[in-house]
Amino acid sequence: MPEIQPGFPEVDRVIHEPARLAILTVLSACSSADFIFLQTATGLSKGNLSVQLTRLEEAGLISIDKVLERKKTRTTVKLSSTGRAQLNEYWQTMKRIQEQGATQSG
Repeated sequence: MPEIQPGFPEVDRVIHEPARLAILTVLSACSSADFIFLQTATGLSKGNLSVQLTRLEEAGLISIDKVLERKKTRTTVKLSSTGRAQLNEYWQTMKRIQEQGATQSG
């Protein structure tokens, strides 16, 4: 395995986790999404999705709105402006890592 060179870009570990990255990627493509849509789009279990949404909300990357409809709670999730900015920065970091890897291997 190649050694990481000094100055290698630091990856945001909150976003980098696969389930959270999937959630953020889905949310970046729409204005908001309900829990069931996110569960279907990401393939996550209810429990895992719930845990990951809580983590993203605690990090300020998303906002969660819960409304009672016909005796059921409807959960709607939206990417925050901070979340959108940090996700864009994450993708820029990944691009720099890719470019750095290409120059080191080529």
